[in-house]
Amino acid sequence: MKNLLKSVIEPLIQYPNDLVISEEIRGRDVTLSVGAHPEDIGRVIGKGGRRAHAIRAVMKAKGAIDGKRVSVDILS
Repeated sequence: MKNLLKSVIEPLIQYPNDLVISEEIRGRDVTLSVGAHPEDIGRVIGKGGRRAHAIRAVMKAKGAIDGKRVSVDILS
């Protein structure tokens, strides 16, 4: 799950070395927290939050396939 999120976000940002993704699993619930360089947070969120919404939709779809409930938190 973490690797998929990384592969989605890495091409969008300028400082991929500063990308930090942590994964917390509690039963069926998976929480992924994303931290990035301050200049990259806007790129991850996108205009009006569209990109963040799309990233969350992809991760929720993958979670549904795996029988998990996935949430993605973007840390600023």
